[in-house]
Amino acid sequence: MFSEIPTTLPDTPLLTAVDQGRSVHALNSDELVQLAEELRAFLLYSVGQTGGHFGAGLGVVELTIALHHVFNTPEDRIVWDVGHQTYPHKILTGRMQQMHSMRQAGGLSGFPKRSESEYDTFGVGHSSTSISAAMGMALAARQQGIDRKAVAVIGDGAITGGMAFEALAHAGHERPNMLVILNDNQMSIGHNTGGLANYFARIWATKTYLGMRERSKSLLQRFSFLWEWAKRTEEHMKGMVAPSTLFEELGFHYIGPLDGHDLPQLVKALSNMKDLEGPQLLHIRTVKGKGFAPAEEDPVGYHAINKVEAAPKQPTPAVPASPQGPKYQDVFGQWLCDMAEQDERLVGITPAMCEGSGMVEFAERFKDRYYDVAIAEQHAVTLAAGMACDGLKPVVAIYSTFLQRGYDQLIHDVALQNLDVTFGLDRAGLVGQDGPTHHGTFDLSYLRCIPNMVIGAPSDENECRQMLYTAFQHPGPAAVRYPRGTGPGAEISSQMSSLEIGRSVTLREGTQVAILNFGTLLPAAREAAQALGATLVDMRWVKPMDEARVIELAKTHELLVTVEENAIAGGAGAAVSELLSRESIETPVLHLGIPDDYIDHGDHGAQLAALGLDGTGIIETTKTRLGHLQSTTPAPAPVVIPAKAGIQRP
Repeated sequence: MFSEIPTTLPDTPLLTAVDQGRSVHALNSDELVQLAEELRAFLLYSVGQTGGHFGAGLGVVELTIALHHVFNTPEDRIVWDVGHQTYPHKILTGRMQQMHSMRQAGGLSGFPKRSESEYDTFGVGHSSTSISAAMGMALAARQQGIDRKAVAVIGDGAITGGMAFEALAHAGHERPNMLVILNDNQMSIGHNTGGLANYFARIWATKTYLGMRERSKSLLQRFSFLWEWAKRTEEHMKGMVAPSTLFEELGFHYIGPLDGHDLPQLVKALSNMKDLEGPQLLHIRTVKGKGFAPAEEDPVGYHAINKVEAAPKQPTPAVPASPQGPKYQDVFGQWLCDMAEQDERLVGITPAMCEGSGMVEFAERFKDRYYDVAIAEQHAVTLAAGMACDGLKPVVAIYSTFLQRGYDQLIHDVALQNLDVTFGLDRAGLVGQDGPTHHGTFDLSYLRCIPNMVIGAPSDENECRQMLYTAFQHPGPAAVRYPRGTGPGAEISSQMSSLEIGRSVTLREGTQVAILNFGTLLPAAREAAQALGATLVDMRWVKPMDEARVIELAKTHELLVTVEENAIAGGAGAAVSELLSRESIETPVLHLGIPDDYIDHGDHGAQLAALGLDGTGIIETTKTRLGHLQSTTPAPAPVVIPAKAGIQRP
């Protein structure tokens, strides 16, 4: 058991041998246990060097080793759900020496990525997808006559997602040869305890029981009433000691729960289940953060960690820390509590993102008005719609990238009925090291086309607070999008007041160029405006947009520049161009935002700079466009003086 994260490289001879080509398949039981110890030590060290997801990986060290020992990977397909727990998998599959580059530009992704390794069979970042993907692979193998196994590893949190249950139900119908491993780290699903449950779990995983079960099945299926009686007897026996009935009713053969840290037992169970026909489900129990005492005690707090800096050899004078403002999620959380005090109709809803969305204080202070629906974004949105129908004022706190999963519900259940639901869209824009699966770069585009929607894009912390208040007062669907991390440090007013929806604010008057800023890139836009002598407008609202001001600017400037941390396609800038086209105004527009591509993981500031969305980039791109406009503008036509009688033209 570790109590501190090691800052020096641990001694890992067996793990190093595996990294250099020694097969995990060939290791004996004692060597597998040793490998687990070395893998856990190296994982602690490597994540301490880079930062990243932490507790989940520690919890599946034994499972990861057992899977690669029993199955013929990568020919047999292992599909990980969410992907937070795949660091041990990456270390065991030839990427040990690259772990120092985790989540950095040009380095390893924090999630499974097909282009990174043939062992990463399915790219993932959102939850509840593994069973569907593994089932697709199993059916593909069956259709092509290929003998291989597909294994889905899903957590007790991810299996709460509706997509997972859709896949379970379909697998029970199609009956592919696949294995689902339910990794229950006791964070979400309740479980039975005691010696009887463990005893039966061990029995059900033995070859004796499995062989007897299959032989009895072949015999009794000739007599339907006997087979039905035997099947129901087995289900009732299991139902008394294990949470198996649901899975059995869906058509899975259930085994468990087993100790997910008992490596020999895991290997034995997987070996026995490997060649079984039809859908199988192995339920294991693990401890999130296993082997690191602080993470075991606080699995939520140690879900991910920052880079651990080694203590300096000699003391250095303390440097006063520069004051840092609150994170946007904390601005939202404080507003939510303040608003709840004023309006008892407010209820808060989150799809399993209480901590990440800044709702911890609200959940504690307003327990009867707080709803965590688990990883079920579709349900979260329609639940809010139902509440709004009967007099409540729901606020849905959800990451921009996760609202994509509730898009149909947003359109049909909320906006179509013009219901009073407020959406706090966290992690809007680029999110840095979590990469393309977590970037919130499409929300302005996918929200803007929905009738009845109001969309706000605040530029600082105080504007975010006031805009949330405004959206909440609006009697219809409204979304306020804000980024990950801290803002520019604006003073936050404790008083809440409504902003005029659809009205912009002019921050600087200039000539020739007008910069229209949508959201938190305002500091970069301000820098550019100063350098260019440009007009600067904080647009605030994407929908409805301040059309009158845009038209005025288009008529008095040579170039409009739109700035947004969202996809250019269909985004706020596109709304400006659509307006000018509708009004037959031909003023050129330069759109600055996210190009038609997926942006890889890396430092957030470096991402913005690479895309030309920092001050320097905005200045240079604008100058280039101005130069192009000036070079292509036709010269004024010469003045022609009409000839008069008796006067000869020169």
